[in-house]
Amino acid sequence: MIIKYNTKERDLLARLMRAEAVGEGDLGMLMVGNVVVNRALADCLTFKNVTTITDVLYQANQFSGVDSPLFFSSPTTIEKSLANRVLRGDYFYPATNALWFYAPRTGEYCKRVWYGQTLAGRYKSHCFYNPEPGICKDIH
Repeated sequence: MIIKYNTKERDLLARLMRAEAVGEGDLGMLMVGNVVVNRALADCLTFKNVTTITDVLYQANQFSGVDSPLFFSSPTTIEKSLANRVLRGDYFYPATNALWFYAPRTGEYCKRVWYGQTLAGRYKSHCFYNPEPGICKDIH
């Protein structure tokens, strides 16, 4: 366990992973989970004093998935298992140190720099972005 959480927060994470990335398969959902955990660890930039899964998920204007119908149903056993993997510290490139992701329009490339952050890489339809080196020291 790399951050403290309870069953309710694990289920919230599983639901967000589904809402944001069900179309990306298990690996895509795991990467979204990595971003959530990284934000809880970061204590930098707009994530200062954002230390729990609940804080991260409900920080204003961060995850559109919290408004998706996919977010409102209970997570499946598989989705809970994926969330558990992330919470145990399993990381997946390019989300290893990422604090942000977005999905460009179909056929568009990832921007090399997005809101001042450098592209870490792409997985299917999601582009992942890392903070500049040395800015967020608490990310693993």
